[in-house]
This record gives sequence, C-alpha cells and structure tokens, in this order.
Amino acid sequence: MNLLSLYLDRSITISTLEYSLDLQMSKGVENGYYGYNEKLHVVLAPFGVLTLIAEEKKTIIDALAVLRISMEDEQKLITQDYPVKIDPNHPEAFSISNEAITLREESLLNLNVIALAVSQSVGLEHYEKRLDTLFSQSRRIVESIHNFSISRRSHLMQFAKRLALTRHDMVSNLLLLDKPNILWDNEEAETLYNRLAFVLELYDRHEIALSKLSQIKEDVMLVMDIINHKKSEFLEWIIIILIAVEIIMGIMEMVQ
Repeated sequence: MNLLSLYLDRSITISTLEYSLDLQMSKGVENGYYGYNEKLHVVLAPFGVLTLIAEEKKTIIDALAVLRISMEDEQKLITQDYPVKIDPNHPEAFSISNEAITLREESLLNLNVIALAVSQSVGLEHYEKRLDTLFSQSRRIVESIHNFSISRRSHLMQFAKRLALTRHDMVSNLLLLDKPNILWDNEEAETLYNRLAFVLELYDRHEIALSKLSQIKEDVMLVMDIINHKKSEFLEWIIIILIAVEIIMGIMEMVQ
C-alpha cells in the first residue's frame, strides 16, 4: 500500500471529503477523523494534515485531483510518503524501517495510528519551516539593534505575538506532549506509535523546535529591554529639559 500525508494550505471540511471521495467520515484518534471505501483510506488530522492510504498510487493522485489539490509543484507542498506492506507471514505484528512499514495484518486502528504519526511528522515540518522564517527575522532584528527606534516597538510586539501563537499551536495542535487516549487501552497500538515516533524523530525534532523558540524569545526580550531602556532614557531627558526650562524661566522672572 501507498501512504501520503500532506499539509493543507486551505481547510477542507468533513462534508467535502465525504461528498468528493464517496466515503463516511468518523471520529478517530483524538480530534481527527477517518473514513474509507473499497479503494481508499483517509485520515484528517486536527492540525491541517490530510493522509491518504491506497493500494495504487494513482488512486491517491486521483483523489487529490478530485479535492483540487495539485501535486505538480511538490517543492511547495509539505508531504511525506511511506510504503505500508501487509505480510501475513511476518514473524512480528509489525516492523518499521526508514524504507517501509510492514504489518502482519491490516486493521483500522493500525492504519489510523500510522497516519497519526506520519501526520505529526508533516505538521512538525510545517512548524519547522515557520520557525526558520521567524529565526531569520529575529537575527535581522538583533543585527539592527543599534538603530532600533522606540517607534518600531509595535512592530516588535507583533513579532512577539506571532512567536507566542506559534509556540501555542505547536504544543496544542501536534499532540506530541500527551499520548493519544486510544493508545492507553491497546499495548500493540502504543508500541506501533512509539516505534514510528522514534523512527520519525518526532520528540527530538519537537525539542529542537522548542529550543529555537526559546532562543528567539530571548532575542525578543533583549531587544525589548533595550527599547524600554531607550524609552526611560528619553523620558528622563524630557524631565531634565522641563526642569531646566522651569529654572530658566524662574531666573528670568527674578531678573525682571
């Protein structure tokens, strides 16, 4: 079987998937949804990643075409594919390598768990790219710290807001800090998920991303401290000037 996960640049509703692909969507792992028919298995993650599983790759391409998702320019899309093999004679319930996932038997739960892990990898890549952009902007801000004026404080506040929202989305949407509830009741599914998370380096990549966020946060706080110092210094000079003007006016009155 072929599995393809891709990050959606626009939202797709459950009803659109049901109508376009002729299947019934049901509540799946956590806040995701899944559906299937004779040819296609579909999983929609709550963080905007769509996963399609089918015997033939053409089935997946056709389904994307129906959904008006073009694969012509793959460089602009965030995708990840993973072959899934079913081998009834496999000595273990499953095995995972960088090249393929091998299952002894196909089940809805196994496919949904695999789709969740690969979806998280794709979603994490989306945030990694967003962080690269924020990191570059943060560097430019630090490089221009010597001429960063008080008037640009609002611009910095907007940047800090984007940073906070990115951190919030990463932690709450990707579901990497909490084990999915369904895994507590199924040891085999839990082992499958943990093995996939290890191969896809989900937790290591998540920690690196959070570390980058912390570094950018420190940069922003540094610049904010300097701006606040400049603002305090500016107010101090205004007070000094006002006092000086008042003294001069007092002296002029005394002379008169």
